[in-house]
Amino acid sequence: MTREFVHRQASHCESGAISGLLAHHGLPLSEAMVFGLSSALSFAYLPIVKINGLPLVAYRMPPRFIIKGLQKPLQLKMRFETFRDPASGERRLNELLAAGEVVGMQTSVFWLPYMPQDLRFHFNAHNVLACGRDPQSGDYRLSDPVVEELVNCPAPDLLRARFAKGVLAPKGLLYYPVNRPQAPDWARALPAAMRKTTRIMLDSPLPVIGVGGIRWLARAFERLDADRQAEHARMFVGQVVRMQEEIGTGGAGFRFIYAAFLQESADLLGKPVFGELAERLIDIGDEWREFALATARMIRGRDPLRPALLAARLRALADRETKFFRDLRQAL
Repeated sequence: MTREFVHRQASHCESGAISGLLAHHGLPLSEAMVFGLSSALSFAYLPIVKINGLPLVAYRMPPRFIIKGLQKPLQLKMRFETFRDPASGERRLNELLAAGEVVGMQTSVFWLPYMPQDLRFHFNAHNVLACGRDPQSGDYRLSDPVVEELVNCPAPDLLRARFAKGVLAPKGLLYYPVNRPQAPDWARALPAAMRKTTRIMLDSPLPVIGVGGIRWLARAFERLDADRQAEHARMFVGQVVRMQEEIGTGGAGFRFIYAAFLQESADLLGKPVFGELAERLIDIGDEWREFALATARMIRGRDPLRPALLAARLRALADRETKFFRDLRQAL
């Protein structure tokens, strides 16, 4: 093992990984604070980006956004390294571990053998930390934020996960801090992070980002023909609920994490209004969960497949989020 590392389970891989990495380097921040301080909350419907042949739906900003977004408020310098070939990527990881580093990595969920079989699909933006290596077996000791305890991963499996092909191919990505992070100026950093999130959700010039993206997805649902193209409609709807509930925490989960950030901010800034807004966002998260449940029932045949009904739910969510982020902006 490298220096003693304390594993911390989290809701989401990237915010959980960077939270664990910061704590290891002397700055314990909650997953919620990491997520909110980096302004990672978002929504995107990207029909030109395909995962398993179907459009990408995202409920947070792109991979690495959290890690990069923390550098300025924490005066943190991160080093990112990618590799042209697996052998050099493996060699570099071993060098860093031998030097005592805890190393962040981007991987494919599909090739991680400790993951349950029903969760192992081709998603290439899963973040884990390497904190040691068994000198006899060569297995790596990993801190995966979404599992309860440290796990062992054979070297061939980790190499395959780090160099998986396809959308968001990790290319062996490694990352680690090169200096000690500093606690931010809360009075400046927290409002700045919130303003950035409101701009992402309300002011994007791209209509598929933010609350506009929710409405675009609603229109895409309405164009589905559940009678003549039932299988395609079911696959499309299924992709949305999978992106929401299985990949990267999902629509409701990210709203709950951001609500926890607002609650922490209310205490740090002495502004109860952020706690009140947190309660509202929890209610919105609950509505995202209800949308996911209705969707799941339709694709499993328990209820008739009615894309127009789901579109109406999405528009209601877009309206609620528009009001919420406008009120958040006003509170600042």
